[in-house]
Amino acid sequence: MNQLNEFLNNFKSLIISSLDENALPFTSYAVFVKYENKYYVYLSDIAKHAQNLKNNSKASIFFAEDENQCEKIFARKRVVYQVDTKIINKDSNTYKNVIDIFMEKEPNTFSMLVNMSDFNLYEFTPFFGQAVFGFGAAYDIGGENFDELVERKSTGKGHGSK
Repeated sequence: MNQLNEFLNNFKSLIISSLDENALPFTSYAVFVKYENKYYVYLSDIAKHAQNLKNNSKASIFFAEDENQCEKIFARKRVVYQVDTKIINKDSNTYKNVIDIFMEKEPNTFSMLVNMSDFNLYEFTPFFGQAVFGFGAAYDIGGENFDELVERKSTGKGHGSK
């Protein structure tokens, strides 16, 4: 398993950044499932980020190492993806398969949520990503499934010093 997948496998939730009706950023979190190289969250229509995602399909999702477990606070491991968002049709196979995974992960809570009519399944499809795994370890994320670390091209300038 590569460093990126190893890092992401430790998460149960992700941070969502969306734009509201005034194009102002709004950040929240949600429990997620990764399925076929996409990320899925189950959101209520009354949640601000659900309304934002319905009105603007561009968003970002973020994963950051726990502050209490990182070696250096300035070099926290982190991954961010820019994503396209869509609501998954409740009659689709994808919906059924992802809901089954949610039920396995969190049966007590999810069995209650799945029966609420104001919830929808949102799919996040990455189209750009970046990862930082420490000082001097910054990468773009590429590959067909956005699961490969790609060395960033140096501009030759570096950070330098004053």
